[in-house]
Amino acid sequence: MEVGRLPISAALKGKLVSAGYTSLSLLSSLSPSHLARDLNISENEALDILKHAPHDGRIDTSGGHHIISGAQTAWDMLHEEELLTRITTSSVDIDNILGGGISCREVTEIGGVPGIGKTQLGIQLAVNVQLPVHCGGLGGKAIYIDTEGSFMVERVLQIAEACWDDMLANNAISQNVHAGQVGMQPKDFLENILYFRVCSYTEQIALINYLDKFISEHRDVKIVVVDSITFHFRQDFEDMALRTRLLSGMALKLMKLAKKFCLAVVLLNQVTTKYAEGSFQLTLALGDSWSHACTNRIILYWNGNERYAYIDKSPSLRSASAPYAVTARGIRNNVSNCKRIKLM
Repeated sequence: MEVGRLPISAALKGKLVSAGYTSLSLLSSLSPSHLARDLNISENEALDILKHAPHDGRIDTSGGHHIISGAQTAWDMLHEEELLTRITTSSVDIDNILGGGISCREVTEIGGVPGIGKTQLGIQLAVNVQLPVHCGGLGGKAIYIDTEGSFMVERVLQIAEACWDDMLANNAISQNVHAGQVGMQPKDFLENILYFRVCSYTEQIALINYLDKFISEHRDVKIVVVDSITFHFRQDFEDMALRTRLLSGMALKLMKLAKKFCLAVVLLNQVTTKYAEGSFQLTLALGDSWSHACTNRIILYWNGNERYAYIDKSPSLRSASAPYAVTARGIRNNVSNCKRIKLM
């Protein structure tokens, strides 16, 4: 249960969210004095919050243990993974190192320097997820969370039109659709991208908490893109312990969403400098602890004038690099004439 459903005042709920306590599990081990200090409230107010948490957190008060259910065999898990489909990136080379594309039920972090194509890839995935399964999509909708204001609807239309052209060229749609009588048109790709603009870290946390309810009502959503997960957490954040707690809570929420709704979560990340081995090196932002928050980590980088995608971390994929290009038509293989690729 969310802290938003606790029977306490709106002011206290706001303080809980702002301090990073977005789920009851984060309250379970706190003392009233600790919570009072973090929220800058009286111990009586903290005690009032904590006394509600056990009942709403589904704790078995008779035995003092959490109610745990839902055991699954490893064989069932393997069977589920074999049935999972992936979302094409529109680059065959990137898809190959990813085992077919971006995986569902997992959180994938994609990071790199400015201008490397992170937003382009995020938009491409938001379009591609709408393709039929035989074309490399999931036939679903996308949620796009924009924290930086980098989402360009004109660019989305360009990529959607190119995707439509590729489907026509590869006979992936019927003659009736070609004639514009029925089926998906470029404008339909835009209508199936559900866009959220967030302007602060508190808005970002509130939206992530709201997604469970939203996706429950929109079960055709198959991907959530956050562009970027980093932006608001690098602005005027002096309390690093608070930042770590907030980020950990968000990561946990997103992992649960991916598994519960069998969708892909893609988090775009920025880079920062890190001092190591006597020199400053580029690394993905948010620190070492954040690197464990995602299932897969992909780093985009320049090699001369060419862009490359590198699998830096994955429990099931080996480390590998693949070149790619950002073209007027979207993400494509890195070929000199940017030939149109054949959709999967």
